[in-house]
Amino acid sequence: MIINTSAIVIHSLRYSEADLIVSLFTKTSGLRSYLLRGVLKSKRGKIRASLFQPLTLLEIEAFHKDKGSLEKIKEAKIKTVYKTLHTDFIKSSLVFFISEVLKNAIKEEEANTDLFEYLETALVWLDEHETIANFHIVFLTKLTQYLGFYPDVSVDKASCFNMLDGVFQYNSNNVYCISGQHVTEFKTFLGTTFEASMDIKLSKTTRSEVLVMLLVYFELHLHGFKKPKSLSVLNEIFN
Repeated sequence: MIINTSAIVIHSLRYSEADLIVSLFTKTSGLRSYLLRGVLKSKRGKIRASLFQPLTLLEIEAFHKDKGSLEKIKEAKIKTVYKTLHTDFIKSSLVFFISEVLKNAIKEEEANTDLFEYLETALVWLDEHETIANFHIVFLTKLTQYLGFYPDVSVDKASCFNMLDGVFQYNSNNVYCISGQHVTEFKTFLGTTFEASMDIKLSKTTRSEVLVMLLVYFELHLHGFKKPKSLSVLNEIFN
């Protein structure tokens, strides 16, 4: 089957001397892996290795067998040309962090148009703005909505966050119930926009604590999720 779709580069892996295996989150078919033969040695081909930097937005034409094997890409081109995402040091560090999160979080080989459009909108926003200190916090918070475990804020005055059940409550009833200044600050990100979230003032310690809490929350709700290796680099940059 020939597929024409938008796609986001999640991960690429060198395979043999000249080949790449790339994982793309496609708008029409979910997460797919493709074998690109000879792409690391080809300088004049239609498909170039430089197209597959993390989180690049592409338009591809591909052959899908839908048998769980590696698919093939016939053509690929840039959909949105980033101005700063891969050249600004801080943003490129965020790119590696986000791509690691998505590599661990997205597993389904089926369309999730809402998730795709959210990711596309978020990446373009990051590329176009300079004030981004809280971007990773609000990005992860909003991502939980599309992955199915957005926190329940119906008890909005409760100060204890039950990470296991994803609810705010007044009393602790398991080891995953936490409270503190970072929980209070985390609540301010719920329901906000990227623009508004940049006005939320966090200390270095609180920002780090909110991020760690969010990653534990992901671990609790996504089977096989692991904390990104780039977390330490990100903490150094924003702290």
